[in-house]
Amino acid sequence: MLDCTSVAPHAVHHPACGCLAAPGRRAVLAGLGAALALPTLAGRARAGGGQYEAMLVNCIDPRFATGSFNYMGAHHLRDQYSQFVIAGGPIGAVHPRFAAWHQAFWDNLDITVGLHRIHGVVALTHRDCGAAKLAFGEAAVATPAAEVAAHAEALRAFRAEVARRKPELKVATGLMALDGSVEEIA
Repeated sequence: MLDCTSVAPHAVHHPACGCLAAPGRRAVLAGLGAALALPTLAGRARAGGGQYEAMLVNCIDPRFATGSFNYMGAHHLRDQYSQFVIAGGPIGAVHPRFAAWHQAFWDNLDITVGLHRIHGVVALTHRDCGAAKLAFGEAAVATPAAEVAAHAEALRAFRAEVARRKPELKVATGLMALDGSVEEIA
């Protein structure tokens, strides 16, 4: 049997040791509040499944996290999308330079369709993207026009691959500027 007098005052005691004081009114009320909150929290935990609108695929570049969030909110998708973040975003999901990553994205899309029953994919690339430079080469993104052309080619390849694998999904594609504005790419 544990002798609580020999345990340091900061040690955690076994609940049955008898040396712990009886809980006060505040502790009882806190416990009651926690018990009442459990059904609400359990409902949130079950929210992993359900019906959501889309999956956002975008780049790891922290300069565009807020812009991506704002873009989704402006399109009435706040709290209605899952997100897959990978270097280059949709470029990383389809460009041969990043072939080792492709299956991870497509597996995640399958899971999102199954769990969230999404209707579409939002694919955003961005200007001044390091992954785009690695994929296309420095010259392919050297001017604003060349950059749009390179991103548009990758976004069209992404859209085509989604259509091949998941023809029921709509795909929106865009190129985000440094100020967060998005040029839609058809």
